[in-house]
Formats: sequence, structure tokens, C-alpha cells
Amino acid sequence: MIYQVSGNLITKHKDFVVIEVSGIGFKITSTTNTINTIKLEKKILLHTYLHVREDALDLYGFHSTLEREVFLLLIGISGIGPKLAITILSGILPDELKDKIISGDISSLTSIPGVGEKTAKRIIVELKDKFTKIEEGSLGFSDKLNSKLYDDALNALSSLGYSPQQSKQVLNHIANGKDDNKHNIESIIKAALKRLNA
Repeated sequence: MIYQVSGNLITKHKDFVVIEVSGIGFKITSTTNTINTIKLEKKILLHTYLHVREDALDLYGFHSTLEREVFLLLIGISGIGPKLAITILSGILPDELKDKIISGDISSLTSIPGVGEKTAKRIIVELKDKFTKIEEGSLGFSDKLNSKLYDDALNALSSLGYSPQQSKQVLNHIANGKDDNKHNIESIIKAALKRLNA
């Protein structure tokens, strides 16, 4: 899988962007939230997912790992493909979607274009438990810790032999804590190791 794409923004459209990487222009379909976040700066980074079909290779990109993680959960539900998942995440922020699912708010979900009552119920049934157990994963991470710092810390802890689940639990604890060690990779890793070895 193409995990992320970093390059110069060539053009920005309603539902996709084109990023130049080493002379190649990648068309990356994105949510409205991601596209609105992208500024016309020289270089951007998107966390991506490559959807492989018999007749096409579609690349989807997100400004945060949380948005990509929720996207992957959505397309894991029967009847929800990447296009509908993008539509859903264009109509609601990941944190808000999580809250609506946990509370079982069918009417809010059906207000999103393309989501009928059956689909809304299916989303709630399949994702409610996953969202209520966010301490076991990285969901609910929000913006309390920079997504790049989070990924770097996760990779560093994995290279030290800790499981992704262990690492995510500790990093989420740090992200939700009151410490001032969230903006420096060395401090984050030190704090994580301290908790892991406690």
C-alpha cells in the first residue's frame, strides 16, 4: 500500500488534488475537510490508501491519520465503498462522526448524502463497539498530538519491539494527558518508554 504521499501541490479541485512527486503527478481523491485544510503552499503530505480494482487503481488521501483510520473502518462495512466513505467524511468530521455513532444518532447520519436508514443502522451496529473502545487503538486521538509526531513515535516504538496496540495505548494516554511533552519526539518517546516499562 502507498502509505503516504509528500510533494508539491499542482492543482486542487472539489474532490481531488494533484500532487507532483519526482515529476509524476498523483491524482488523490480526498474529503472536503482535507481539501479545505490544504493551503496553496509549496509542499504537502497526505496519508493515503490505495484501492485496487480490476479496472482501476484509486488513491485516496487524508490530512490526518485519524481521518484515514475512520475511512478504513467505513469501507470495511458491507455495502460501503470508498466513494461513499469519502462522501460521509466530507459531510462530518471524524470526531463528530464517532460521537454520532456512539450515541446512535441515525437522523444525523441519514442527513449525509448517500446514507439511508439501513446504511446508518449498519454503520452504528458495526462501529459503535470499536469507537467506544478507543483506548485500545488510536481512534479518538484528535489533534492533541501532531499526527506526524504520532506516526514517528509509533514507528520508533515498533522498532524497539513494542506491539502496535501497546504503543497506541501509551501514545493516546500521553495525548490526552496534561503534560507539556507532546510537541517533541524525544520527550514523547521518553514518556512512552517510561509508561511501557513501569
